[in-house]
Amino acid sequence: MTTPLLILIAGPYRSGTGGDPDLIARNLERLEEAAAPIHRLGHVPMIGEWVALPILRGMDEADAADGDVMYETAHRLLQHCDAVLRLPGDSAGADKDVEIALDRGLPVYRSIDEIPAA
Repeated sequence: MTTPLLILIAGPYRSGTGGDPDLIARNLERLEEAAAPIHRLGHVPMIGEWVALPILRGMDEADAADGDVMYETAHRLLQHCDAVLRLPGDSAGADKDVEIALDRGLPVYRSIDEIPAA
């Protein structure tokens, strides 16, 4: 058995939604659908929005407008992750997550089936 990995699940969140809260919620559901299979493989799933959304709720408008909290949080989070699972769909943020992971030499999986069991 190998050490469990902290795997960032990256995919569309706001992309393609036009800001529609129902579509954004559906995108988050798609990201979260990958969490249980990753857990069953013995790893720890992570989604950047799980971390970024509470941060945004704690900020006033001026703080939130000062930068992109979602991208910045994902960037910081990736300094602690061991791998990325890139789900299908257009997403500049998820593409950036993959770029950062590759720069760090981390594995990038395109399917749950590619992730080895811990």
